[in-house]
Amino acid sequence: MNKTNDLYISNSTKVYDAIVVGSGISGGWAAKELCEKGLNTLMVERGRAVEHRKDYIGENKAPWQQAYRTKVDNLLVAQQHKIQQQCYAFTDATKHFFGNDRDLPYSTPKDKPFSWIRANQLGGKSLLWHRQSYRLSDYDFEANKLDGYGNDWPIRSKDISNWYSHVEKHAGISGKKENLPELPDSEFLPPFEMNSVEKTVKAKIESVFIGRKMIMGRTAHLTKPTQLHIEQGRVQCQARNECQAGCSFGAYFSTQSSTLPAAAKTGLLNIATDSVVHSLIYDEQKNRVIGVRVIDNNDLSQREYYAKVVFLCASTLGSTQVLLNTKTKKFPKGLANSSGVLGHYLMDHNYNASAGGDIAGFEDEIDSGRRPCGILIPNFYYKPDPKRKFLRGYMLGGSAYRENWKNMHRQDGIGVEFKQKMRQAGKWKFGMYAMGEMLARFENHVSLHPTLKDKWGMPQLDIHCEFSENEKLMMEDAKEQMVLMLKAAGVTNIYAKTRNKVPGLAIHEVGTARMGHDPKTSVLNAMNQSHDIPNLFVTDGSSFCSTAPQNPSLTFMALTARAVDYAVKELSAGRI
Repeated sequence: MNKTNDLYISNSTKVYDAIVVGSGISGGWAAKELCEKGLNTLMVERGRAVEHRKDYIGENKAPWQQAYRTKVDNLLVAQQHKIQQQCYAFTDATKHFFGNDRDLPYSTPKDKPFSWIRANQLGGKSLLWHRQSYRLSDYDFEANKLDGYGNDWPIRSKDISNWYSHVEKHAGISGKKENLPELPDSEFLPPFEMNSVEKTVKAKIESVFIGRKMIMGRTAHLTKPTQLHIEQGRVQCQARNECQAGCSFGAYFSTQSSTLPAAAKTGLLNIATDSVVHSLIYDEQKNRVIGVRVIDNNDLSQREYYAKVVFLCASTLGSTQVLLNTKTKKFPKGLANSSGVLGHYLMDHNYNASAGGDIAGFEDEIDSGRRPCGILIPNFYYKPDPKRKFLRGYMLGGSAYRENWKNMHRQDGIGVEFKQKMRQAGKWKFGMYAMGEMLARFENHVSLHPTLKDKWGMPQLDIHCEFSENEKLMMEDAKEQMVLMLKAAGVTNIYAKTRNKVPGLAIHEVGTARMGHDPKTSVLNAMNQSHDIPNLFVTDGSSFCSTAPQNPSLTFMALTARAVDYAVKELSAGRI
């Protein structure tokens, strides 16, 4: 979407129908759905404006065109990106999409570090996400109830299935129907193709491990655009796998390529960038949120915006910080926090096991293109088993690749000899990694620091989060199972390891304003609506009751679209 002067505002006395705080995956969907249902909507974003295509300044820059072959200058990292540089997507071509750690401090215990990855700009992390898109199953929605960790999700697959379909058709999800109970099918575009090695590995694993399926990853890329996608200005994925630098083709789903143009097309959208939401404005007599207090990102001036309905979509930790920082006589521990659970049950995915090795017999084959996704083995522990040493389960991702061509830009060399070496493919490798579920635990929480503040004068978040023994046992099991599967597939020279990467680095944090049946133990109801304040909705990851093993972003989209539909009906009926 291209920037137009009438779309962006700074000061406004207008009372909007709706305010959306945040512009990432959830915020983009909220704005699109609200505008298309006829509501005058203001999107409030704390970071700068980013224009589709124009502001993708790292796009199409080959490694040799970057000063340090995709790496970032060490001095810049030391000054601004000590935390952000830990992210898989942080390179010289993407660094401008990441937050400046110096300006975005937070507190965390030295013995329990948490890495908070932030992308404060229009579009948020939708510009940087890994685009893996999976539905949750009833096994996921029911897991908390069955084993007692966390509260029961107040929804099941039947409640959200149509909304998954709604967002999938618009976003464009590639994949293949597999009819797996643990991983429901989506509305698919054609899948990317496995290479010959992966097809062989798949056949061998599935023949030995009955019930385990190796499938192509499901990803928000246009493998075959529909007319709807073409009308959005998006075209087919070029398989460059340079997605995090921005995609002028609009081939992967982002706020800029898809939901924002749809919202702007209605003529009912305004956007306020560089607007840091300090807190919500609450009318205690009416028991309604009536707007947001904003601090200018650049000059620190203050202003307010008003609306009939507010959607918080500022990311799990961002939305929670806003609620905690909104203290009133009725809600002294944070707005909409009569339950006392706001900020608690923070979770993230656990990527702390990997394995791989060599695979022979394919030396005469090469791979074409740079596919933007890998293979997936869905959670085969989706049914509870008291004999297992841990609760819940994990998915496995991976891919087969030629050794020399995996990261050739990071290999040493220069001149003719180096160029010749790069033309010679190395061994075929097959690697795997685990993505495990994290249990909801009250002690994993965020709160406002009593003394430390950021440059906007807001209390810093104090984050306490660590993996438990359950997650560690899960990763040990994943390592063992990967080795068994690799051996069955004929992989040799196998390595396997577990790591101690801290929470936050999966960038799938969820849970701190969870949904639930009971207002005494949850912040939101089944429609992502505050139990306490009827015109307040929270639809980002903070609303989750559990992580499940699947990537959460597709569920963010579906929950947001569903909540908007409900909110508009309630507003029309005069109930909010």
